[in-house]
Amino acid sequence: MLMVGVMGVVLLLGSAGIVVTSYLVAYHRVRAAADLAALSGATAYARGEDACDQALETARGNGVAVLDCAQTGDLVDFVVSVSVTLEVRIGLAGLPRSVGAAAHAGPVR
Repeated sequence: MLMVGVMGVVLLLGSAGIVVTSYLVAYHRVRAAADLAALSGATAYARGEDACDQALETARGNGVAVLDCAQTGDLVDFVVSVSVTLEVRIGLAGLPRSVGAAAHAGPVR
């Protein structure tokens, strides 16, 4: 009987570890994708292209959805801001189904 209890605790802890790991992986993926989308948008804008089109393409390539994209400033001094979200693959009821991140990029001074 003791062995069944120990196995139940191990199973519960293992399941909790899998859920926590899935959120951590999703968080790191969405942060990296937001950074890449903002950087690619800023690079495109510096070349005279549409910043948000490039950011959207980069975000899609990284498997995240763009919530918002904005470019402020002029060609010399500007900032591209991107907000993205990613659905968590393994989640529990009551926990968020997605994680989000925002990033900003502009010219180096």
